Amino acid sequence: MLTWLIYDISKDRARAKISDLCTDFGLYRVQKSVFLGDLESNRVDELVLQSKELLDEGTDSLYVFPMCRDDFDKVRIVGQGFDEDLVADDLVTKIV
Repeated sequence: MLTWLIYDISKDRARAKISDLCTDFGLYRVQKSVFLGDLESNRVDELVLQSKELLDEGTDSLYVFPMCRDDFDKVRIVGQGFDEDLVADDLVTKIV
């Protein structure tokens, strides 16, 4: 399922680790604190659990939005967008 992950993290080190974690899970960076990719639901759960270990829940926030393909096709972008082919259902997996 297509999944958006959006965060607001105050500490640079934690923010960098979350960013690395997102790319390790094969998510594509859409903006500085916004990632998008195709993940199975169990992988989403794993990503959230690993992220929680890095966050300060008193100051930081992390949002995970699953999105079906029909809704993704309704997304409207104004200005510079992202390469939709990279976040399609057949997402190219980054090899680390």
